[in-house]
Order: sequence, then structure tokens, then C-alpha cells
Amino acid sequence: MLKLSDDQISIITKLAEPLLHVDRGPFLQRVAELLRGREIGDGAVHRAAEQAQKEFRRSVTLEDRAGKYA
Repeated sequence: MLKLSDDQISIITKLAEPLLHVDRGPFLQRVAELLRGREIGDGAVHRAAEQAQKEFRRSVTLEDRAGKYA
């Protein structure tokens, strides 16, 4: 289990925002994988979350976006 500070959770949450909702769970799992076995500081959390975001970020089409008329 990872123990993260409020600032570190905020970093991860901010980098998860542009992802599709269905990708956010796997994104969090990937961040945890990248942090496993490392000393956890703000910089390490940011780098891991940034790398995971790059892996999950994709172009969003209108069909992917849930909206008022979906």
C-alpha cells in the first residue's frame, strides 16, 4: 500500500483529469506500479504520474465523450 501526502494525491488527481473516465482506474494502477520500490517524494510521484498519463492519453472523439445528449 502506498502512503501519499495530500500534495502527492493532488498531483496524481490533476494529471488524471484529462483522461477518459474508463482510463482513470488503470492510470492509478500504473502510477502505483511505477512507484513500487522507490522512495516516494513529490518529484517521483509527479514523474510517475506524468509517464502514466502519456501512456493513457489518447485523442477523444465526440463518441467517447459522455454528455447531455449521449
